[in-house]
Amino acid sequence: MTESRVAARVGAALGEGPVWDAQRGCLWFVDIKGRKLHRFDPECAALDSADAPREIGWALPADNGRLLCGLQDGLYWFDPDARAFTFWRAVEPALPGNRLNDACTDAQGRVWFGSMDNSEAGATGWFYRLDAGQIDRVGPGPVSITNGPAVSPGGDRIYFTDTVGRRIWQAALHDDGSLGAVQPYLTFTGDEGYPDGSITDAEGNVWVGFYAGHGARRFDPSGREIEFVRLPVANVTKLAFGGAGLTTLYATTAAKGLSEAERAAQPYAGDLFAFEAKVPGHPLARAHVA
Repeated sequence: MTESRVAARVGAALGEGPVWDAQRGCLWFVDIKGRKLHRFDPECAALDSADAPREIGWALPADNGRLLCGLQDGLYWFDPDARAFTFWRAVEPALPGNRLNDACTDAQGRVWFGSMDNSEAGATGWFYRLDAGQIDRVGPGPVSITNGPAVSPGGDRIYFTDTVGRRIWQAALHDDGSLGAVQPYLTFTGDEGYPDGSITDAEGNVWVGFYAGHGARRFDPSGREIEFVRLPVANVTKLAFGGAGLTTLYATTAAKGLSEAERAAQPYAGDLFAFEAKVPGHPLARAHVA
């Protein structure tokens, strides 16, 4: 049984979007509802936070030294030195009830991200590809809550998650950023909870955090479950490989949706967890927008 530990006390309402910044040696993650961008330094266990102007779904290190961030009303740049957000561009100006939710990069630095209905009611969410400054709608949709996407270590496959529909799709990812046919990968019908953020390891296995699922599950490329790591909180949102050799898995969690009794029984809900991986991660490209 893999043992997890609390890496940082955060108390996030909706912790999400962890990503390892190899250049800075830190982990970035967010509290969506708390409108916070967090930076965790594992060497000294230091947690530093910046206030976001709107609800923030993700932040990805970019090759221009800044972070590209997905917020409630579109894409922003974050300057870590000035600790300042600068609005860049809108994504869905005709859907003011939506917000951006989760993202990743592929081997070429293209950014793949999704949107969702901020009230979690309507199927108004879509997946997007940001490539050389151009934003295109891609993949399945519409869905209520998009999660992922996640790209295989070889860069030839991408996964998209529909959290409310409790399913994950997959598609071939070509060198030019185009997709093959979107096909089913996993569907959940039992008591696993709701599939949330996903990532891949160096062998191409897919890790998925489960909201209301008390942990994270690892699946091989065929969809067979090969590992379950239980955490002492119900809402596990997303994982990220970090540290030397990318052998530590960090997991964000959420207190959102818990009753008063559940909050009392889960004092670490919303904190950042860590555990050691049997298979390491793979380096992630920095976002390339120019």
